[in-house]
Amino acid sequence: MIVEDEPQLADALREALRRESFAVDVAYDGGEALEKCATHDYDVVVLDRDLPVVHGDDVCRAIVAARRPTRVLMLTAASAIRARVEGLAIGADDYLVKPFALAELSARVHALARRTLPAAAPVLERSGLRVDQTSRAVTRDGQPITLTNKEYALLVELLRADGGVLSAEHLLEKVWDENIDPFTNTVRVTVMKLRRKLGAPQLIETLPAAGYRIP
Repeated sequence: MIVEDEPQLADALREALRRESFAVDVAYDGGEALEKCATHDYDVVVLDRDLPVVHGDDVCRAIVAARRPTRVLMLTAASAIRARVEGLAIGADDYLVKPFALAELSARVHALARRTLPAAAPVLERSGLRVDQTSRAVTRDGQPITLTNKEYALLVELLRADGGVLSAEHLLEKVWDENIDPFTNTVRVTVMKLRRKLGAPQLIETLPAAGYRIP
């Protein structure tokens, strides 16, 4: 989730991270951020420190107090060492001073996201399928496969489950964002497209009333 009271910056960050296959929600003040954190388990919260309604420091404290695995990247215009120390002391996992390069923010979000999940190899392999998460290259039996951002994110989520079953609800939360209709057939359609691109024999199994897996 991006928590930033400057709409233009918030929307730019959202689009930049979506291009990196993240599912991204946005909150424009601290109160909205707390409401969304109460109903969603975010891997990473990019948190502006100087927020209206509820200060960013208090949002950070609330996230830490909830004892969830969410990581916090705090943004601020204050570059003084004391300000950075204060942000880290209240529970932020990382700190980035404005203005910043989008490439650096993206790299930091990727690094924090890895810390919220069980350790996984940079290269995921199963049944001849190979996904290099560093280069985002996908191959099956050595043949390259071109995927959309959502197809790639869904595939990685299934591979990281290591044979476990993931529900459509789980995939909606991890691959899409809060604006997606919970009753949509988007997951089913994306799985169908992914199956066609991955080719035969079929890799993704559907378990009725349970979800999907790559065994």
